[in-house]
Amino acid sequence: MSDTNGVRTILHPVSDLEKAKAVYTALLGAPPQADADYYVGYDVGDQHFGLVPKGGQQDMASPVAYWHVPDIDAKLAEVTAAGATVKDAPKEVGWGRRVATFTDPDGNVLGLIQDR
Repeated sequence: MSDTNGVRTILHPVSDLEKAKAVYTALLGAPPQADADYYVGYDVGDQHFGLVPKGGQQDMASPVAYWHVPDIDAKLAEVTAAGATVKDAPKEVGWGRRVATFTDPDGNVLGLIQDR
């Protein structure tokens, strides 16, 4: 049985936050729950979709799927032992949430989230 809770957060880098917000609001049929000049976020079912202007501090070049895990350090050690490379080490981002990113052997960026 896996301790990974699946992909529940997907962040999209956008060049024009207002234009992207209009498209995602139409797609999801609901207004965003978080709406700031640095981030717009939607909660639909068990999924969270975030819009990050210009890739934010993460310097995202493409969407990143974040897998929710109970122990981010243990999971990061497990995937790196299997051949992944750490891109961004775990860091606290507020409200007890920690995030990290890594790349698979083909350079695809994947994310991990741990909520306390």
